[in-house]
Amino acid sequence: MTSASQTAPQRGGVGEAASIEGLHISLQRDGVRSNVLRGVNLTIGRGEIVGLVGESGSGKSVLALALLGLLPSAAAPEITGAIRVAGVDIVHGSAEELRTVRRDELGVIFQDPMTSLNPTMRVGRQVTESTHDHAEAIRLMSAVGIADPELRFRVFPHELSGGLRQRIMAAIAVAGRPSLIIADEPTTALDVTVQAQVLDLLRELRDEFDCSVVLITHDLAVAGQIADRIAVLYAGRIAELGSVSDILHRPNHPYTVGLLRSRLSLETPRDRELLTLRPETGSPGERMTGCAYHTRCPLAIDRCAVEQPPLEQGGIPAADAHLRACWRSINDVQNLAHHSQGDSVVTPRTRNEAAAPAVRVEGLHTRFVLKSGGRKRREVHALRGVDLTVQAGEAVSIVGESGSGKSTLLRVIAGLTPATSGSVALAEGGAQMVFQDAGSSLTPWLSIGELLRERLLPLRLGDAENRKRIDKALVSIGLPLSVAGVRPADLSGGQRQRVALARATMIPPAVLLCDEPTSALDASLAASVLNLIREMRQELTMTVLFVTHDLSVARLMGDRIVVMTQGEIVEAGPVNEVIEHPSHPYTQSLLASVPDIGVLA
Repeated sequence: MTSASQTAPQRGGVGEAASIEGLHISLQRDGVRSNVLRGVNLTIGRGEIVGLVGESGSGKSVLALALLGLLPSAAAPEITGAIRVAGVDIVHGSAEELRTVRRDELGVIFQDPMTSLNPTMRVGRQVTESTHDHAEAIRLMSAVGIADPELRFRVFPHELSGGLRQRIMAAIAVAGRPSLIIADEPTTALDVTVQAQVLDLLRELRDEFDCSVVLITHDLAVAGQIADRIAVLYAGRIAELGSVSDILHRPNHPYTVGLLRSRLSLETPRDRELLTLRPETGSPGERMTGCAYHTRCPLAIDRCAVEQPPLEQGGIPAADAHLRACWRSINDVQNLAHHSQGDSVVTPRTRNEAAAPAVRVEGLHTRFVLKSGGRKRREVHALRGVDLTVQAGEAVSIVGESGSGKSTLLRVIAGLTPATSGSVALAEGGAQMVFQDAGSSLTPWLSIGELLRERLLPLRLGDAENRKRIDKALVSIGLPLSVAGVRPADLSGGQRQRVALARATMIPPAVLLCDEPTSALDASLAASVLNLIREMRQELTMTVLFVTHDLSVARLMGDRIVVMTQGEIVEAGPVNEVIEHPSHPYTQSLLASVPDIGVLA
């Protein structure tokens, strides 16, 4: 595996594409005003790629919207400080100046192209809106790596894969030859191969169009693939800023260390509990004193609670140095970094060879018929003769790109999607499914207590017993009992996923089906959910089928790995055998695309 950071030229330092000075932004939601950015200072050099990294709620996306001059007016933003892009004052500029700079100097690639592209317009027309020229639109589509652009020019967004839709967004972003492209989580929830393609594309756009890029991500390894520098944000402030090598291999802030330790890799010990960051204890409107991270920091001292540390190096501010905002010594932070794994040992379950298989799938075929314009019909063969046997107590990870059939296989096993032919047999106790997006799988108008009580209805229990079991379920997933009274929208993504797990396991199923339950979560939240699934597997003696596109997760969660592509299983075997000695070229290509912090040293 070759690291992009090793091959890409170092940029920046000759002129500025953008500068941010003393930026404070507060927003209002539900009557509560929150300080989202609190004194951000950052310069983006011409031709430089800057990675902006932090958990959800750190202020990354608000900073991106501020650079674009697109802060939501409904949130009544209050702004102090300065933002300049190509010499234009974004904070105080007129509406005409902002329109001009957005048209001529700024490009943007959002996380979900389906919400950014017009679903009723063919993609070529959307590119042409930016270029005003058909031939130039075709050239740009080709430049961003879209094969057969003349054919793709005439399709609608939903007819393209996630990677191709992101390339269309990239073509629109560079149409005006911008000096700065802002890419806001452009690879979140993408397959590793498509993710690698999008990152390669961003680097190529920088090289071909000589533009700067701000890459926003919650994954330090993703930023490390292409960035020249990384800025780590926490609670609206830059906690650490430096070169990729400095941040990934010589982190000088406890928060950066926590992010790195929470991240999974192909070398993560399988027999240890994953390390996670301490839960956030503050509320959105709370006034922060001292270092905002001190309530979660394992190195916090009294000074951290009352005095905010400046962003500097050795007491001397320096624009191009390795900077950090922390009162503890670098040696203290380095000692923390060397403690790289959890203390709790995870004892692997042994599968019950004597018992009947928990899952037996034989000759499974599933076809879908797609209609276009009410007349045209196209048949998609999602599963092609799949055979799979899973023993009682076994955990099997199923990996593959989008469209490989892995989620369809889970839905057929769960009885949510009918099979065209073949058979599925489950052990007594059946299966329960946990979906990728818990927010859309939990009824939004019901409280958490009501959602959990629904699962108990078949047991016909009394109110007292229902309450007892709901309380026990909340305790088992590490949430306070007060959560029973709130709705899903009031919880974080990680908390919603924990509720989904509790709901699925209140009446323990024979088989737990997990469909990408952590793909869109921050590293620490993902680690906590994975820890919980492993604990539940042990305590409830469940069989687990875990669908993921992340081979690091697959290695951690499974006893075996099953690799799927185009509706077929192309490789299967024990975890270590598949990861260390992949026999199929497709498996080898998946492994080659995994971002690896280790190769950046």
